Amino acid sequence: MLKISKDQIGELLNIWAKGAKVFVPQENGGTSQFKAWEGQGKLTLGEGNALEPPKDLFFPRTETMYRYRVRDPEASLEELAPLEEKRVLVGVRSCDARSFAIMDDVFLTKGYIDEFYRQRRENTAVVALACTTAQPTCFCTSFGIDPGRAEGVDLQMWPLADSYLLEAITPAGKDLLEQAAALLTEAADEKVPAAAQPSLTADVGGVTEKLQQMFEHPYWEAVSRKCIGCGACTYLCPTCHCFDIQSENRGDSGYKFRCWDSCMFSEYTRMAGGHQPRPSKKERLRNRFLHKLQYFPERYGKFACVGCGRCLDRCPVSMDITRVVREVKEVTL
Repeated sequence: MLKISKDQIGELLNIWAKGAKVFVPQENGGTSQFKAWEGQGKLTLGEGNALEPPKDLFFPRTETMYRYRVRDPEASLEELAPLEEKRVLVGVRSCDARSFAIMDDVFLTKGYIDEFYRQRRENTAVVALACTTAQPTCFCTSFGIDPGRAEGVDLQMWPLADSYLLEAITPAGKDLLEQAAALLTEAADEKVPAAAQPSLTADVGGVTEKLQQMFEHPYWEAVSRKCIGCGACTYLCPTCHCFDIQSENRGDSGYKFRCWDSCMFSEYTRMAGGHQPRPSKKERLRNRFLHKLQYFPERYGKFACVGCGRCLDRCPVSMDITRVVREVKEVTL
């Protein structure tokens, strides 16, 4: 176990930035998000999780897929060059680390590999930061997540009063520590601080099986009444992955791009002839909760929620997934 003074974190990031592009939570316009480190900025490593998850570093909000040119009678495609840039993602909390595993299931399994996503994942080292204090909206432990030690990361950090403990988990994490050896000291006598214990919980045992019997239940009409369909929950969710594909044409050339979409939007499932299989908020809200708690567990064996609490924190009408779980389990069939 090694440690570094909190006063030297900027130097540590600068060292890592010599061989890779470093992303770290920083204040930006009154919010906290993972931004590229450029040698200066207000870090938000000790102020709870970033409001915006690091999802867009692997699955961008808008992404060009390929370019094309049409000149009768021929058409040509131009594939984008592979992403070769090395990156280091610093300050990832355990909930967001779990979200990467969920997104991996979507983009890298079941017979399909998304090359855009794969390249970013393989070229990125992940440095996790343990949570020692839970926010009122956190409930990650309800999904078996340890806020004190993240899964599937390369390097784990723990905050102390004036320093950070660091432990390499993978060869990539060991390499990061070797790069910064001049700043690190042995911490044999230091103890890993206790992990945060969220006060908010969601008993998800049996909820998938209950939901399998509730597709037409009047509960969905009742719970959807206050939803305004803004989509904030899906855009701030680290595991939501709906996207749309569009074209931008300019003369005889153009490009295809994909961009985030939301199942909470009325246009999302609208068909070419105008038919909308999810015509009201009821169907759209139902789909969101069934995806998180039923469809994803049925397909991948895990819930598509990590208990980060962002949707609870920013929903303008206080829609609470933990309350939905509780009410679902109490519903009479």
